[in-house]
Parts: sequence; structure tokens; C-alpha cells
Amino acid sequence: MALIGVLMGALAGSGYVTEADKDIAKGATTIEGVTDQVVRSWFMMLLFSALLGAIFVSREYQSGAIGRSVLLSGGRGRLLTAKLLVGLAMGVVFGALTVALAAASPSVFLPQAQLEPAWTHETTLTLIGVFVVTTLGAPWGVLLGWIIRNQAATVATLLGLTLFVDEALLRLAPAVGKFTLTIAMSSVYRDGKPELLSVPAASLTIAAWLVAAGIAARALFHKRDVL
Repeated sequence: MALIGVLMGALAGSGYVTEADKDIAKGATTIEGVTDQVVRSWFMMLLFSALLGAIFVSREYQSGAIGRSVLLSGGRGRLLTAKLLVGLAMGVVFGALTVALAAASPSVFLPQAQLEPAWTHETTLTLIGVFVVTTLGAPWGVLLGWIIRNQAATVATLLGLTLFVDEALLRLAPAVGKFTLTIAMSSVYRDGKPELLSVPAASLTIAAWLVAAGIAARALFHKRDVL
């Protein structure tokens, strides 16, 4: 997952820079804006972080190992908590990797277009936002894995929500779409669309989604048969 995410982030960042000199010449952006965008392009690592979290749980249902895990962990509640904490730790590792690559990418990609990076306070805020959403992607995937249980269905749900549903809702019904998880996360990494929530409001929205998913995952895990 990490390798695929790194490849996609590098392609997005380098692809944006190829048109940057033309956009600057037209006055459509600035060197500061290009630097921000190259850093921001690494936000897509959140999808791969979430997919890893989802597979981390759903593969146990796929293999039938979930029954042994419940017995060895001492109960369903302890297992769910342990998986969630490990998922969060995986998200932190993904986030740290993403931050390192995102911070280095302007210095790698911009000189290829004879441009010098211009790091600003906004760039730093963007980098922090990318770290936050990438980190939180993993526990979100873990919780969806608990709720859906089927590995293929969980992966399909994550891809559908992240790539299609949330974006479509934002375009068709912005008043609703801005409260979806993926779009709220775009506020945190400073996407800049005028219809987005403020960063504090988006942070509360993300927290609400995670809490709601956590409550649902816990209730369903205790209510349904393990296998």
C-alpha cells in the first residue's frame, strides 16, 4: 500500500509541476501556490492508509482467523480496541512517511521546471494537514472493516466513497457534500475550495464520523456472530 501511494503521490506532484511554468506565466498561480500544491498532492496517501486499515481487519474474517483472535485477546472489546490502536499506529507511520516525501518533493520536482520552491506558512499548514488526514485514514479503514467485515466489500466501499461519492455530493449538493469525511479532510489539508468548511468545523466533522463509526463498529461486533 505504501509503495503504491508513494508512486501516486510522486506522479501527481511531478505532473503538476510540468504545467506550473505556464500557469505562472499566465498569472493563474504563483511559485508559492505551486509549492503548496506539490505538497498537497500527497494527500492521496490517506486512501492507501485507509485501505491498509481495512484489510488489517477484514482479512481475519476472510481467513476465518477472527474467532481465534477473539479467544486469544480475552474478549471482543479488547480485540477491537487493540486493532484500532494498532491501526492508528500504522496511520502515524504512513503519515510520517508522507510528510517526509511531501516536504522533500518541492525541492525535487520544481527545479525540473527551472523553478525554485517558495516555502511559506501556508505550506507548513498544508503539510500538517496532509499528516493528519493520512494518520486518521488508517483508523477509519479499521472501523469500516469491523462494520462491513467482507474484505472486497470494504475495499470497494472505501474506493467508492473517497473517489466518487463524496466528490459527487460536493458538486451536486455542496451544503451536504462538505460534511462528508473525505471532503472535510480536504479542508484540513487546505484544498482551498470556497464551499469547504473551515478547518475547525471540518475537524469536528471528521471526529464525528470517526466516533459514529466507532460506536457502530462496537455495537455490531458485539451483536453479530464472530464468524
